Amino acid sequence: MTRLWDKGSSLDAQVLKYTAGDDYVLDNRLVRYDIIASIAHAEMLGEQTLLSQLELAAIRSALTGIGEEHVLGKWQVSLEDEDCQTAIENLLTARIGSAGGRLHAGRSRNDQVLAALRLYMRDAAESLTQSAAAVADALERLSQRHVDVPLPGYTHMQQAMPSTVALWAGGFAAEIRDDAQGLQLTQRRIGKNPLGSAAGFGTPNLDISRDSTRRRLGFAVTHEPVTAVQLSRGKAEAQLLFEITLLTQDISRLAADLILFFSQEFSYVSLPATFTTGSSIMPQKRNPDVFELMRGRSAVAQAALNEVLAITQKLTSGYHRDLQLIKPPLFRGIDSCLQTLTILPSALDGVRFRPENIHLDPSIHAAAEANALVAKEGIPFREAYRQVAAKLKDTQ
Repeated sequence: MTRLWDKGSSLDAQVLKYTAGDDYVLDNRLVRYDIIASIAHAEMLGEQTLLSQLELAAIRSALTGIGEEHVLGKWQVSLEDEDCQTAIENLLTARIGSAGGRLHAGRSRNDQVLAALRLYMRDAAESLTQSAAAVADALERLSQRHVDVPLPGYTHMQQAMPSTVALWAGGFAAEIRDDAQGLQLTQRRIGKNPLGSAAGFGTPNLDISRDSTRRRLGFAVTHEPVTAVQLSRGKAEAQLLFEITLLTQDISRLAADLILFFSQEFSYVSLPATFTTGSSIMPQKRNPDVFELMRGRSAVAQAALNEVLAITQKLTSGYHRDLQLIKPPLFRGIDSCLQTLTILPSALDGVRFRPENIHLDPSIHAAAEANALVAKEGIPFREAYRQVAAKLKDTQ
């Protein structure tokens, strides 16, 4: 097994296991993106006459086949490979010979990894954006089903002012759409082409075109100067996880409301039976487990964000192997959020409010009464406030 950095000496098995970590497992999701980036790089090398047209055709065909076979499960990245970049290059070289080794001209594993990761994050951010919008759509459907149903508005867990189910659901829908817009904004940092920066200092003596790979891969800009590329590591990842954290916190608050409203003390809502579970000892119980896990998963996102920030916060400039450790929290945060977003619209479509159980305390209209006095009698609000408070005190 030849790794991209091998110089002929063997690697201790324990060292390989420690340094590879879970990268070889995680990298299976990056195979598709590494192949896309590698084909773009090869086509650029062909343009620059650093590959012959025969070599380019062989590389393009072999890489396409390798990618298709991975999708079919015919091969996976192994611990011996260490990462998907090594696995792909070894398979390529085994199929087409020395031309496979020529593909690495003008790039390092550092910019190669980052290119695949940014292509993956671009797709992940788009999936998250669309899935968040679907949750907002479901909340708006919930609002329309119960458009005239009154609901207490709470502050400090006390009935405060009159509201409606439509206002309650509409508030969450608006914030989740705002979260979706925040996710879209992450594309600014993701959309920078790192290829050609190599290990962080460019490719001396090789006439490559970074703009060529930028155009082929659909990146908005080329990441300049080359020294900025490794300094940027973790920033797009942290920004994506930050937006995921904000989104999952909104979902957590939504879930917390529904869990409270589902309790016997409130009984404001019924939840779909398919999204609740039973008790192993209490025959009468239906538990809102799905919503409880949605509430809890905001911690997964925040922990992932904190982990990425902690990895990068005290590194000196240039590449460091520490940066490999960004992948697990990044993927964990994305996966957890997407799982929640995927299941939530169906769960919300099954939520039904129960108007017969929703009772507003008469005092909930106190602020409106004070406002009416201001409008009708022209007195200062503080005076109106005192008059209504005194009236309420007399009736209690």
